Amino acid sequence: MFVKYLTGFLVALSGALVAVWLSIPLPWLIGSLLLTAITKTAGVNSTSHTAFRNIGQWVIGTSLGLYFTPEVLDIIGGYSPFILIGVIFALLLGINGSLILRKWGDVDFKTAWFASAIGGASEMANLAEKNHARTDLVASAHSLRMIMVVVSVPFAFKFLNISGNFPGTETLYFFNTSGFIKLIVLTSIAGWVFKKLSLPNAWVLGPLLVSVLLTGNDTILTYLPSELSKIGQLFIGWSLGDKFGPDFFKKAPRYLSVVAISNTLNIVLAFGFSYLLFLVSDIPFPTLVLSNSPGGIAEMAITAKVLSLGAPIVTAFHVSRMVFVLLLTSPLYHLFEKKLKSNAYITHRTD
Repeated sequence: MFVKYLTGFLVALSGALVAVWLSIPLPWLIGSLLLTAITKTAGVNSTSHTAFRNIGQWVIGTSLGLYFTPEVLDIIGGYSPFILIGVIFALLLGINGSLILRKWGDVDFKTAWFASAIGGASEMANLAEKNHARTDLVASAHSLRMIMVVVSVPFAFKFLNISGNFPGTETLYFFNTSGFIKLIVLTSIAGWVFKKLSLPNAWVLGPLLVSVLLTGNDTILTYLPSELSKIGQLFIGWSLGDKFGPDFFKKAPRYLSVVAISNTLNIVLAFGFSYLLFLVSDIPFPTLVLSNSPGGIAEMAITAKVLSLGAPIVTAFHVSRMVFVLLLTSPLYHLFEKKLKSNAYITHRTD
């Protein structure tokens, strides 16, 4: 098993280094993701471990929290109406995607619903299992969604020459060894507690909460070195690419093709919706695109952080969206399912 982990790590590292050499955007994330996915689908005998993704998520959650100074928290508080609108938009994207999958993806409504919800892959797979949907198809849909968003959005920004000037924490704080150790201990305890409580994205949200509470109260222990951020991106890219296997695209090819089309439409809609919000707010357009893109918290926050595009605002949008999607996905499913059964019954009686 050690050989599989070592092979996976070397593949991911090689992908990241090649991406750096090619000047690909977010090289440590995208490079490791792409080469891992390519080699896995080609049949290379490698693997990752959840511990590596947890470390990557810890790095992201902890480093993001360092942005949330009292001043930044006040600014984000003023954006709450736009965050709420973003949550509604995400729910509508999920509904639209489920209708597309149900009609053309050759799956039942419940599988289409949980496969299309803009939420965490593991959480949606768990909800799918509880509601007797096809968990394998739900998980594969979310894996494809993540890789499409993570790759396409940064490349679109590079093509459009979009970059930001939001200051990094390295320019705001200093590195302190004892503070670094304290930060590791406190945030790791929070991640462990969140995991024990079975909370979603435990190793992002637990450390993020502790880091926000400290920074929001003007308690600055240290900043995280950029090298650590690169390791976090490498581990997350590796874990995302590891979800692909030799049979990934052979399973339900029509279904995955419709998923890809639906995701492409969602990304285009996210750009359009973000432009509308940009017209009525003072939030930069690129920040809004990342905030409303159908990607995950860690991946979109990394993009915002590396490209200096307002990571705290992007994080606030995605955390709010994740909470609401988790709370509303099941109730909305039962509501729509009841409506569909009612319509089917009426149609049957009419016939």
